[in-house]
Amino acid sequence: MSRYLVVVESPAKARTIKKYLGKDFTVKASVGHVKDLPKSSFGVEIEEGAFVPAYTVIRGKGKVLQEIKKAAREAERVFLAPDPDREGEAIAWHIAEELEGIVGKSLGKKKVKKKATKKTTKNAAKKKTAKKSDPAKTVKDEAPAVDGPRVVRVLFNEITKRAVQAAIDEPLELDADKYNSQQARRILDRLVGYQISPLLWRKVRRGLSAGRVQSVAVRLVVEREQEIQAFKSQEYWTIDARLMGEVPPAFTARLAKIDGNKAEIHDEQTARALVAEIEKAKLKVEGLKETERRRKAPAPFITSTLQQEASNRLRFTAKKTMTLAQRLYEGIELGEEGAVGLITYMRTDSTRLSDDAVGDVRTYIEKTYGDDSVPEKPNVYKRGKKAQDAHEAIRPTSLEYPPEKVKRFLDRDLFRLYELIWKRFVACQMNPAVYDQRRLEIAAGRLLLTAAGSQLRFPGWLAAYGERTEEDTAREEREEADASEVTGEIPALQVGSSVAAQGVTPDQHFTQPPPRFSEASLVKELEEKGIGRPSTYAAILSTIQSKEYVKKVESRFHPTELGNLVTELLVESFPRVMDATFTAKLEDDLDGVEEGKADWQKVLGDFYGNFKVTLEKAEKEMRDVKAEETPTDLVCEKCQSAMVIKWGRNGRFLACSGYPDCRNTGDFREVDGKIELLGDEETEESCDKCGRPMVIKRGRFGRFMACTGYPECKSSKPLSVGVDCPECGKGYFTERRSKRGRTFFGCSAYPDCTNALWDRPLPEACPQCQKPFLLQKYSKKDGRYVACSDKECGYKRTLDDEES
Repeated sequence: MSRYLVVVESPAKARTIKKYLGKDFTVKASVGHVKDLPKSSFGVEIEEGAFVPAYTVIRGKGKVLQEIKKAAREAERVFLAPDPDREGEAIAWHIAEELEGIVGKSLGKKKVKKKATKKTTKNAAKKKTAKKSDPAKTVKDEAPAVDGPRVVRVLFNEITKRAVQAAIDEPLELDADKYNSQQARRILDRLVGYQISPLLWRKVRRGLSAGRVQSVAVRLVVEREQEIQAFKSQEYWTIDARLMGEVPPAFTARLAKIDGNKAEIHDEQTARALVAEIEKAKLKVEGLKETERRRKAPAPFITSTLQQEASNRLRFTAKKTMTLAQRLYEGIELGEEGAVGLITYMRTDSTRLSDDAVGDVRTYIEKTYGDDSVPEKPNVYKRGKKAQDAHEAIRPTSLEYPPEKVKRFLDRDLFRLYELIWKRFVACQMNPAVYDQRRLEIAAGRLLLTAAGSQLRFPGWLAAYGERTEEDTAREEREEADASEVTGEIPALQVGSSVAAQGVTPDQHFTQPPPRFSEASLVKELEEKGIGRPSTYAAILSTIQSKEYVKKVESRFHPTELGNLVTELLVESFPRVMDATFTAKLEDDLDGVEEGKADWQKVLGDFYGNFKVTLEKAEKEMRDVKAEETPTDLVCEKCQSAMVIKWGRNGRFLACSGYPDCRNTGDFREVDGKIELLGDEETEESCDKCGRPMVIKRGRFGRFMACTGYPECKSSKPLSVGVDCPECGKGYFTERRSKRGRTFFGCSAYPDCTNALWDRPLPEACPQCQKPFLLQKYSKKDGRYVACSDKECGYKRTLDDEES
């Protein structure tokens, strides 16, 4: 039996660590948390301002705990090695509590006295001699002597041989501040979730949830949508002139000033008059400015910036990014080398890098990109006010594993994320990119046109990372707001030289509302406002979609009718809980607990005092949406009673006021303030079961065909989009929705045929290769477009307004 037991969180991590420790060690995985607050009850006793959680063993984890206990009984020492964060500390704490009756008091400060035997004395002497003669002995060669508590905590920021062995050699005590911070967060979430959610069940519908952070995140999406709807677009014009000077190339300049003031053009008539004025004027270069611009390298990844950049560059969701990063951290099987942890811990808000890592990457940069790419001193990045420096930034654990070396061991998305982390780490320690910038001012009488251009003189960090960063995405969002200048290659003209206009073009524009949030921009907004913490963002974004408070359309978040309603009710009844500033302050207080600056019970007490009063008031005063009925002018076609608007599981709908005697319902729409009934759409199809006509109805998951004989005949089937499935030849594509609310198109013969597409198939043969259907696609660059279903064909065209 092994002398030492190491407990980690995941089996993958266990396999990687076992490789570094040898036969004296047994490594067990807890598979996440082993204890938590019960799901079936509140689980927190509140007595005289004290909060006492009633933790229970999570269902299915009893067997895991028994295996850990069995191994602990036979081990001389137990090393608790869950992840080095709050959650990991809580897991270690709960396991230590479970082991107390087995191995004695755990994690104490005093050394454990052991009864010496002839054998143990002899072994200790051998170890002492070995240590003196060969201080470089590794854990694998020499197991640690038991000198101290039998159950200890070990921390490592990366799963490498060096880091694991160093942690085993220097065990720690549990950090009470860290696990108290975790349980304070857990109790806070239970106070909010388990007391507001049942209220929403009674007032709106069952299955809804509220959360201390998730509800504020939904509010951000809702309020952004309100800004968009309230936005009043304004017309404006720009005027561009294509000019040729004494030396090539031709370039484009934009009208910037009129009579010395900023050019503001709001109608076509003014624009046309200015075009004529430019065409008649004598144009000459009035000003020339040449400068050098240095673009500094981006900081190494922290959790939030990794999520943002993976969303922007790779189109990964935050959840997918963190799942892949977890795998890279815990270990990837690299053939004969076995499992290797490829990146450092992926939940961090610090941009700090170890001296060893910086030294290694500077050597790599010099060899790969030349010594002119290495800065004189290492680049150091500003740390956020809330940054915890316990962990490094996210980086490769070793430069011995470049992406091309490990590519054959990684699936496509895992490789792409690893490559992104690798490139960012290398780039962050390189010199700035250097651009030569030239700006011309062209006089045209009382008018002034400007043109600017830049040329990359030295690539610096761009050689490793490429052009696009998260800042580029932000710039794209602002393009319409700053249309005062165009850029391009600018010739080397002298002041006073003449230029000729080859064409002057006026363009009409309209001011744009703020953009809807993407995953990247919502993560950035949460981070900037201090709502939640980077380690929770992926879960937040996943939850608000699964609860159907928001939906993603073309990679942008839109609030649902349910999201709007719940946000309205919560803001009205719980203004403090829903306030972003208050939520951020509460996060700071919880961080204070982790840093030993605040008492966790006091933080909970300060929150709950006001919350309890607000909750009691909301129980009485929150709108009972279930009971609300909004009268309409429509009359029930079955019993002639008035129709009313009610709220149901699928949102607002029309219902007969004669319910329960009459159960007639229907969908509706509002046109110019009037309510119009949406009738069922007739079809030419007949029911396969009873032969009666089929009609198109609308349900929770979109439109579908149903028998007119309902409720006697409950036959229904999905609605075709007009394209037959090419895989099985029997079914046809239908519009469906995934569990996360994302629209996709699957075969009607499912589950016999699992063929599915994310893009809408169009019933039109490809004019280039004659494939039976095309796909309707969308990208930021091209907008809506149509492409062939066969990627190798390459057919593509923009989508007309009528088609969209």
